[in-house]
Amino acid sequence: MAYQDFNMDNQWLPFTPNRHFRKEPRVFVAASGMNFTTHDGRQVVDGISSLWCVGAGHNRREINEAIKQQLDTLDYATAFQASNDKAFLAAEMIAELAPGDLNKVLFCNSGSEAADTSLKLALAYHRARGEGHRNVFIGRERGYHGVGFGGMSVGGIPGNRKVFGTAMLPRVDHLRFIHDPSRNAYIHGVEPELEEDLLAELETRILPLHDPSNVAAIIVEPVAGSAGWYLPPKGYLKRLREICDKHGILLIFDEVITGFGRMGTPFAADFYGVVPDMLNFAKCVTNGVIPLGGVVCRDFIYDAMMNTNAPEHGIEFFHGYTYSGHPVSCAAAIATMTLLKEEKLFERAAKMGPVLGDAMHSAMKGLPNVIGIRSLGLAAVVELAPLAGSPGKRAYDIFLDCYQKGSLVRPAGDNLVLAPPYIVENSHIDQLVSTLAASIKQHA
Repeated sequence: MAYQDFNMDNQWLPFTPNRHFRKEPRVFVAASGMNFTTHDGRQVVDGISSLWCVGAGHNRREINEAIKQQLDTLDYATAFQASNDKAFLAAEMIAELAPGDLNKVLFCNSGSEAADTSLKLALAYHRARGEGHRNVFIGRERGYHGVGFGGMSVGGIPGNRKVFGTAMLPRVDHLRFIHDPSRNAYIHGVEPELEEDLLAELETRILPLHDPSNVAAIIVEPVAGSAGWYLPPKGYLKRLREICDKHGILLIFDEVITGFGRMGTPFAADFYGVVPDMLNFAKCVTNGVIPLGGVVCRDFIYDAMMNTNAPEHGIEFFHGYTYSGHPVSCAAAIATMTLLKEEKLFERAAKMGPVLGDAMHSAMKGLPNVIGIRSLGLAAVVELAPLAGSPGKRAYDIFLDCYQKGSLVRPAGDNLVLAPPYIVENSHIDQLVSTLAASIKQHA
């Protein structure tokens, strides 16, 4: 099917340069395993798990069958004042997978909604404890927590804040960014180390400025995924946990990208040995097949919310979505988590991560305009020097070229990211990396 057979007058594509897309559309019509089929019949290797979502590969029969069976059994049921059996089972499986006493699951539909849910829960928790004055949030520069007003407020990607700044939450501050290109431009399979303590400012400036007793929560991505796979310095997350404990501040990990196997462990919390108070998830929980997100919180948060003097018929947390715990989405999640376990895909991601990292560093270090390469878990990124006056264009042009040559990579500013499904084979890595390297040379 030629692209002109699509009427492109009505769909407004998200996070996409729509004017250019109309000139050079990229339309997928089928997918299986590691590959997409395009509208013009070409095969394209999915080098980004379709935006970090498809860990188990495309068109998995086990997930499809679970969805079909659920549709034939219970298509939808209200989430208010009732629930469904699949939501309880999905929540149980997620809680079993999560570390520590992260046992209570609030479902939503996306990572953006998970971010706003966790922020609202932090405010409600402190209020339930009689500390309603705790209403300051701390995010991090270049952090990404979705496109809700709460998530954008604590997020730190300038493009997401530029247009909507006047409507963001007022009592928000940001930690310094975690990357030092002078010391850690090239990182492969290890945690970067810094002489400088990036969290010193938190204790010496940010917390004194707001007073720690007014801070509700600190929210970070364990790895800054959307910005371009920037890794936290060694010990950073553990120190952040200690600071939060010291001052009674909740710690929220946004694991929408790192959750369900990207680090070779169930969650990045497991990889780094740090248990947050809340953990946001989405994407890989259903293998990207159907929208589902949520927040897992520790027992003490739930207990505080239930320990109320309000009448028993009163709602403890005035929050939720029409599709919270949707039975079909939860059926997909159950099948996905079962598949991840049975096929040992977390372990496979841990095995293939070094293969990807080796290939990236070997093929791209020293290429024109390459100023950094970072790899850890099953993800790697090459960072390019920006074109003068046109930040992001060099990476965007390379992305377009790779697509035409059958490899889907992700441009993120002047970074190009590879984060393939966990089923990736050496041959796929060879194709993705060699195509990307050749394109970098071509666009020098």
